[in-house]
Parts: sequence; C-alpha cells; structure tokens
Amino acid sequence: MTFTIDTLEELGAKAPAILKAFGDKRIITFDAPMGAGKTTLIKALCDAIGTNSIVNSPTFAIINDYETLSGESIFHFDMYRLKNIGEAIDMGFEDYLYSGSYCFIEWPEIIERLLPDERCNVKITVGEKGERIVEVD
Repeated sequence: MTFTIDTLEELGAKAPAILKAFGDKRIITFDAPMGAGKTTLIKALCDAIGTNSIVNSPTFAIINDYETLSGESIFHFDMYRLKNIGEAIDMGFEDYLYSGSYCFIEWPEIIERLLPDERCNVKITVGEKGERIVEVD
C-alpha cells in the first residue's frame, strides 16, 4: 500500500490508515534515508494508537518505551549507533520483539537476522517536491 504525504499537516490524518495497513503485525521496520521522516511518522503512528508519552528519537538511548492510553507499551528502536548484532542481543532485543507490543524499528539493517518474517516494512522516499512517499509491505 502506498501513501503520499505532501505536508506534515497531512501526516496526522493519514497515520490511522497507515496503521491499518499493518494489519495484525506489531513489528514494523522503517527504511528511509536520514532526515526522510522516520521518527516523525512514528510519532504520528503513536498518536494514532493513543499515547500521552513524548515521542522522540531514541538515537542515543537506542530504545524508547511509550505507554498507550490503555497501559500497553510501544517500543521505538533506533539501531543506527549499534556496532554489531551482539549489542542488540545483549540489550534483550528479542524479548521486546516477542512481547506482543508494537516495535517500531529504525535502521533495522544490523539486526536483520533477528527479525521474524512476519513483520511490515515501511519505506519512505522523498519526492521531487519534498513530498514523502510511504510504502507499506
């Protein structure tokens, strides 16, 4: 499924439809270049799910845990700074994956071997006019 987002204002309106495209899948990877809007999209998705948590990039923390209005967790990972897959294993990454909670994973390349086949991938590209093309598969 493909969504085109022309402005940040549209992002909030389209987030519920993007979330619906995930179906029952709770492990979502994000493939996009630096600055394309991964964290901004994740913030909109968390808002659509329903959270009062402040959603921001876990670049240095590696993981942020947000609480939904119903008390569930949403885990947001930024794997950009990991040096190897062992660091993800050491932090208990697989426990998060199989928790049943949403796991939004930026820069998943280094931990690809740990990811289950049953997941969604979100690819964000930047168009010629600055629009974001969001593909969910």
